[in-house]
Amino acid sequence: MYKRILIAVDGSENSQRAALHAAKLAITNSNASITALYVLNYDRTRTDVLLDADIADLHLRRKERIEPILDIFIKHQVKHELVIRHGEPGPTIIAYANENKYDLVVIGSRGLNSFQEMLLGSVSHKVAKRVIAPVLIVK
Repeated sequence: MYKRILIAVDGSENSQRAALHAAKLAITNSNASITALYVLNYDRTRTDVLLDADIADLHLRRKERIEPILDIFIKHQVKHELVIRHGEPGPTIIAYANENKYDLVVIGSRGLNSFQEMLLGSVSHKVAKRVIAPVLIVK
């Protein structure tokens, strides 16, 4: 069914649940592969570098956040790759998904209530509105 699946990951529990659903979808098609997209937010990266004296520790912590997600794909024997991009998460995910013509985009929901979403917006909501492919939002 879905051959090229993109999942936006940030290391959160919601992201891990989304990865599990993506893996379950991918195992239904032996030709399926998953691209895990991790977006490094410039503002957050700048703050992390200023607060963190050792850049190696910063890279190690990021790797530790993403590793459980990649382990899900390994456990389910799903072909996968990790892509890292810099930028604001919403627009970066949208641009990457549309440029690479994925069959499905999977993203975790942060769980904002209606009022918070109205004021702040959410990455998953922005992605769902602007990505050409079908989008699966996992709570």
